[in-house]
This record gives sequence, C-alpha cells and structure tokens, in this order.
Amino acid sequence: MPRVLMIEDDTDINNATARYLRRQGCECVQAFSGTEGRLLWQAGGIDLLLVDLMLPGLSGGELIAEIRRTSQIPIIVLSAKAGLSDKVELLGLGADDYLTKPYQLEELWARILVQLRHASAFPSGEVLRYRDWALNLDELTLTAAGQPVSLTAHEFKIVELLARQPKRVFTKQQIYEAVWGEACAVEDKTITVHISNIRAKLRPSGTDSYIQTVWGIGFKLSEAEARG
Repeated sequence: MPRVLMIEDDTDINNATARYLRRQGCECVQAFSGTEGRLLWQAGGIDLLLVDLMLPGLSGGELIAEIRRTSQIPIIVLSAKAGLSDKVELLGLGADDYLTKPYQLEELWARILVQLRHASAFPSGEVLRYRDWALNLDELTLTAAGQPVSLTAHEFKIVELLARQPKRVFTKQQIYEAVWGEACAVEDKTITVHISNIRAKLRPSGTDSYIQTVWGIGFKLSEAEARG
C-alpha cells in the first residue's frame, strides 16, 4: 500500500483528495502547513509527496528544496500558479510533476501511479503466483494464463489477499477491513460487486472460477482445476 503525504492548507481540498486516495487503496497522511509536512516526512515511511506552494510556516518551494538535499522521493506540486515560469522554477527545484488547481482527482491518481512506478515505491520485487496467476507487487499488475488483466487498486488488493492465503475462507467483512482499512457496514454489498467485477475481467483468461463463493461465509480460492 503506497503511503502518500498530502501537504495542503486548504482543508476542503486536503480532505477531499485524501478521501479519494484512500478509496484507491493508498494510505494518505495529511499535513496542513509546510512545517507539519516536514515533520511528517522526516518521520519516514512516505512513498510520495503532494505539495501545495502557498503554505503557512514553510513554503512548498522551501520544503522541496530542503527535501531534495537528502532525498529523491517523488514530489508532485499542486498549485493555483499556472505560469510557465512557475512550472520551470518548481521543476528546477526538484519537483517531479506539476498539477494546476483545480485538478481532477482521476488525473492526479494517474500521475501518482506514474511517479510510483518510476520510483519503484514497492521495493520488494515480489511476484506472487497462484496457479495461472502472477501478481507483480511492484507494478500492481495481474497476469492470468499469460493475459494481462486490468484491475483497480482495490480489485488488485482483493486478489492479492486471497492469493496469499488460498486455503483460507475470508468473510466479506474481513476482506473489506483488510482492503479498505475501515469497518464494514453490515449490509454493505461492496465486496460482492468487486468480486463480480474481478470475475468478469478474469473470464477471458479462463481463470474466473479460481475465486470460489463459500455460501453464507465469504470467498476463497478454489483448489480444483479451472474449467474455463
């Protein structure tokens, strides 16, 4: 799970962006000033920074310059400044990308994924294999029977959870809490919908039957051979 530090003094923007990133499967740490952001970055464990320019305490530009003296962590600047000179200056200081406010959250997420791939923010290099599945934990990609399968961040985490313990039966609540990191509503149908979507994406590879429904309990991976 990538850990993103969001440094933005506008509470509404900070909270809205953090909620979106968490829905995508990120852990989002929030800071509302440059000074607070520096302290959280110095505490370690951050994979990528989102930095506003106009921050109280320590400006975004000053923070980036300071970080770049010791670290090459990916930094995406989020700012209302849209001038070419502003972009050139920030990229010159060491920012990896620049997004002008107001920004679309989907575009921000796409740019985050690019930076995480470039920085190899998932350093284990592990490929998790289960029968005809190969899950690349660096790239968050799934190959099924030699075919690439396009999954969302949450879908990938569900498949990874099942593949790590293929003989275990997971309840819907356990899957939700493991993937979303929060308590699951009793009647929440999120997991059922996600499993259905994953199976549909796996169907062309003939591996959709790997995910077995254990009626009245939840889901597990089937030990039987897939039937196509």
